Amino acid sequence: MRRADRLFQIVQLVRGRRLSTADFLAERLQVSVRTVYRDIADLQAQGVPLEGAAGVGYRMRAGFDLPPLMFTREEAQALVASVRIARPRLDTTLADHAEMALVKIIGVLPPAVRAAAEGLALFAAAAGPDAATRERLARLREAVEQRRKLQVRYLDLGDSLSERRLRPLGCFHWDAVWTLAAWCEKREAFRSFRVDRIEELTVLDESFRDEPGKTLADLQRAVDHMPSSKP
Repeated sequence: MRRADRLFQIVQLVRGRRLSTADFLAERLQVSVRTVYRDIADLQAQGVPLEGAAGVGYRMRAGFDLPPLMFTREEAQALVASVRIARPRLDTTLADHAEMALVKIIGVLPPAVRAAAEGLALFAAAAGPDAATRERLARLREAVEQRRKLQVRYLDLGDSLSERRLRPLGCFHWDAVWTLAAWCEKREAFRSFRVDRIEELTVLDESFRDEPGKTLADLQRAVDHMPSSKP
């Protein structure tokens, strides 16, 4: 990759995220962290409003933007493939928004790029969660976004029913099933719940805030430090 292209990619990556670490940028661009530090310094010297510091991360100052960019043939095909694969697996509301977003993008592409995207011979089976699971998934997604606690009646894989009060942190797709990652107030620990095995779901009026040891970032760190099952 030419250095000019790399600098452009850094700007694109940083502007699309809340915070981008040098390690993240180095991995995406396949360069050393030292090269990223040097490129960031050069961009800042040229007036690009990148904020942050080494060891912390970088973000773009509010209000900075670039003109809209046209998608390449391959990028347009990647978007079509992503929506085709994701749509049967998302809740209905989000799936419809994904389709509408794709329609808007396809509609402004040059004819040759549009034809290549629409003619992509890559398809995904329509099999996905049933209607009840997709409806629960939509409610869980909204509860995560709104930081609202949940009361659920859950049937585990041993067919034991339990009542749980949860802080929903995120929904995860595991090829065949969706799960809810949450802080369980009954167990005082992180727990994972299969969405298709939630018997009853009530979104409570009570909201919650991040507390040390109970956040999605804490869960991800705990998972990262779990011993590997590989020999």
